[in-house]
Amino acid sequence: MGFTDSELSVTFVGDRTMRRLNREYRGIDKSTNVLSFSMGEGDFAGVNPHLLGDVVISADTARREADEEGIPLAERLGFLLLHGILHVTGHDHERSGEEEARRMERAQRKMITLLKREGLL
Repeated sequence: MGFTDSELSVTFVGDRTMRRLNREYRGIDKSTNVLSFSMGEGDFAGVNPHLLGDVVISADTARREADEEGIPLAERLGFLLLHGILHVTGHDHERSGEEEARRMERAQRKMITLLKREGLL
């Protein structure tokens, strides 16, 4: 992805904590599967160009989604981590329109294929 020598924090939480974070930062009073906080935007953008940001994953939601999809939890967690990484590296499927959503989807599929081929997912 071109982000060598970069740092990313990953945190796994339960639904209760995720709901609080989602309410506090997005104004949505419910849990979600993944939240991303990019250090490349906002008040502190550029403070440390090697710091990508934070990805927070709800292990509770990931477990439910894995069960619903009939896939291993590790596969679902890997997908959510990748999704979060794409967000902190500038992809946005929610606010930037359909073309950006398609671009993010293509990047996601490409990375999943690569990770599966390498036996990492």
